[in-house]
Amino acid sequence: MTTGELLRARVTEDEVVAWRREQLRRAGCRRFEAEVLARERHIDLHEAVELLERGCPPKIALEILL
Repeated sequence: MTTGELLRARVTEDEVVAWRREQLRRAGCRRFEAEVLARERHIDLHEAVELLERGCPPKIALEILL
């Protein structure tokens, strides 16, 4: 489910952030970086997950995406 689909389903902002954070954590992101990336709505979640799954360290992924 995309962020847009979640929002159309009348999901709260906190729920969207929690969902994004969980997706990032599952992809291997550490807690701090996952929290920052989850709250930055302009960051493409799929791009972030792809970077992590391809072996990019979470700190570097954060720098690239911000």
